[in-house]
Amino acid sequence: MSGSDIALAGATALAAGLQEALPPPLRPLFDGRFLRSRDLYDEFVLRLALRVFQTADLEAATREPGDAVEIAARAGLEPDRARVPLEWILRQLAARGILRERADGVTRWVRSHAPLPSLDPDPVREEQAGLDPSWLPAYTLAETAARDYVPFLRGKLTGEEILFSPARLRLWIDYFSNANGVYAVNNRVGAAAVEEWMRPGGAAILELGGGLASAACALLERLEATGRLGDLREYRFTELVPAFLRRGQRELQARFPGLASLRFAPLDMNRPFEAQGVAPGSVSIVYAVNTLHVAPDLDFTLGEIFRVLEPGGQLIVSECVRMRPGQSLSAEFIFNLMAAFRSRPSASRGQPPAGFLLPGQWKAVMQTAAFVDIRFLPDVPTFTERFPLFHVAAIGATRP
Repeated sequence: MSGSDIALAGATALAAGLQEALPPPLRPLFDGRFLRSRDLYDEFVLRLALRVFQTADLEAATREPGDAVEIAARAGLEPDRARVPLEWILRQLAARGILRERADGVTRWVRSHAPLPSLDPDPVREEQAGLDPSWLPAYTLAETAARDYVPFLRGKLTGEEILFSPARLRLWIDYFSNANGVYAVNNRVGAAAVEEWMRPGGAAILELGGGLASAACALLERLEATGRLGDLREYRFTELVPAFLRRGQRELQARFPGLASLRFAPLDMNRPFEAQGVAPGSVSIVYAVNTLHVAPDLDFTLGEIFRVLEPGGQLIVSECVRMRPGQSLSAEFIFNLMAAFRSRPSASRGQPPAGFLLPGQWKAVMQTAAFVDIRFLPDVPTFTERFPLFHVAAIGATRP
């Protein structure tokens, strides 16, 4: 057997154990090919991070111990912008033994004595293409981010300029897609949760941050497959970016031409919902996929969601979750470029930090907002020891 075959066999064995802990609707999503693809993507992103480390002259900057701010200053990086993504890179390289990590109240990193390894990302991409090419949009997006990472760290480009220029819309169409193996699971876990938790009868669903409509498509397709599409009295698809809203509307109307319950509108989750046309107590389910974690004031947004829900109404989100404090996730290499992802201004008021949250942080912030019956699909709070690399969950909460 080749090394790739052995690795796939190991991932398949791990998937068998994981599937015993998953509810039946989720088991097909997390097979051996998925887990092996996850490992390959982690390796690919780490190799890109090592390339950034070398290009930004961080090898010289880490010859003496330093925290992220000190290392950024030595390398001539813009300290406020660079701190979070630089910490992420340093943690990744420390996990591989390329750096040594010292924690004596403040975490510091220093180069290990071993020479820097030569790690080419291309063979990893090639293996992924042979195993499951549906993941390749995530590889393309990571490579795109990596090419401009050093100018970003040095303050010459913003993350928004790198990621969201009009010329890069195609990257996001391919990435936020149910044809992209790495992202589709977020949509499908969320769809399974809504289908399981939605009460019978005429439901009104408000989707926040609908993006390019892949989450809405996954949910409506699941309801269609289970004979529950008729349970909807309204599906209000909202998105703040006009180009995304228009494209999402086209996608949904083309896929569900006869679905009279579809509605489309812009909505900013950072402003009062009622002033944007969503009446208090008018919604059965507020649904969002990988959206709420970038709210600058999560307490405010959850309060607005609470107000528009009817009594007994539910907030259901599908989110990438962090299983342990300080754990680094590969998607952060890309999204740390975004100011809204790497910092939450309201965190100083006791709200959770920006970025991907721990299950316990989601539960706490929802309880603070007066939600009850907070639950997870799958039950990720029990996965911490057995499956620490499992990072997708739907979270449900109810307005009393």
